[in-house]
Amino acid sequence: MPIKIQRDLPVKEILEKENIFVMDESSAAHQDIRPIKILILNLMPLKEDTELQLLRSLSNTPLQIDVSFLMVSSHEAKNTSMSHLNQFYEVFDDVKEQKFDGMIITGAPVELLEFEQVDYWEELTQIIDWSEKHVTSTLYLCWAAQAGMYYHYGLQKKMLNQKMFGLYWHKVLNRKVPLVRGFDDKFLAPHSRHTEVPMEDIAKCEEVTILAQSEEAGVFLAMADNGRKIFVMGHPEYDRITLDGEYKRDLAKGAAIQMPKNYYPDDDSTQKPSLLWRAHANSLYTNWLNYYVYQTTPYDLEGTPDFTKVIPAKEGFLDKE
Repeated sequence: MPIKIQRDLPVKEILEKENIFVMDESSAAHQDIRPIKILILNLMPLKEDTELQLLRSLSNTPLQIDVSFLMVSSHEAKNTSMSHLNQFYEVFDDVKEQKFDGMIITGAPVELLEFEQVDYWEELTQIIDWSEKHVTSTLYLCWAAQAGMYYHYGLQKKMLNQKMFGLYWHKVLNRKVPLVRGFDDKFLAPHSRHTEVPMEDIAKCEEVTILAQSEEAGVFLAMADNGRKIFVMGHPEYDRITLDGEYKRDLAKGAAIQMPKNYYPDDDSTQKPSLLWRAHANSLYTNWLNYYVYQTTPYDLEGTPDFTKVIPAKEGFLDKE
């Protein structure tokens, strides 16, 4: 089924060339179906790159998805044109009276700052509070996952000795949770970050369940509130060349950066990177949409006054492996 996006969104042409079924508003209006409404709060500086990555990730599902993009108004975006933002993005005041089936909050290159030092921190916490009654399930990515754990549970991040950069092996801890259905026992996933929430601190938090972790990279995937909050500490949405671009950008700046781990064939950065995480990334987003959004959300979003009273999918969707 298609992803519904605005007609002129630049990445639409790229998605169509990749045989990803996208549909504009006029075509979607003729279908007698309620699409799943997904709101993406895009905090990344290169917004069009992130749009493309996330739309790819959301495309592998039989559900029709209606995607809206949100930006913070308390921060000036310097790497995306104002014409693009004005045409394709909304601000919180535009959406705060609406309800959504799901929301994704992206990472952001602000991890070296304390959370309260981030210029849009107050606005972000307002959006997080709003999501409690206006969104069925929220997916927090990378820095946003650290921010969510800090805001909800007081879990502090800490600086790493060196950047967690590359592909790392993770193991699944509980196959009976639908979010990891279809995962192999061990899988690779990308990380690109200077901080972490220590695994032992997350394990002590009774509200949070760790679903996948790595001996090297720590927690990768966790959930809370019966799946209404999903925390992803890495970047499963990254495409083949994202880490390559980050690596060569930092080299050009003269920054101290190690080669991304397990990424280039034979650790040769002149070779095409191997795409080794796409299948599990697709499973993660598909499982989230199916079990924690579609299976849980009410048909009439506007008719549901409080999402905290929605009964989440449980035993009926346990993996029997």
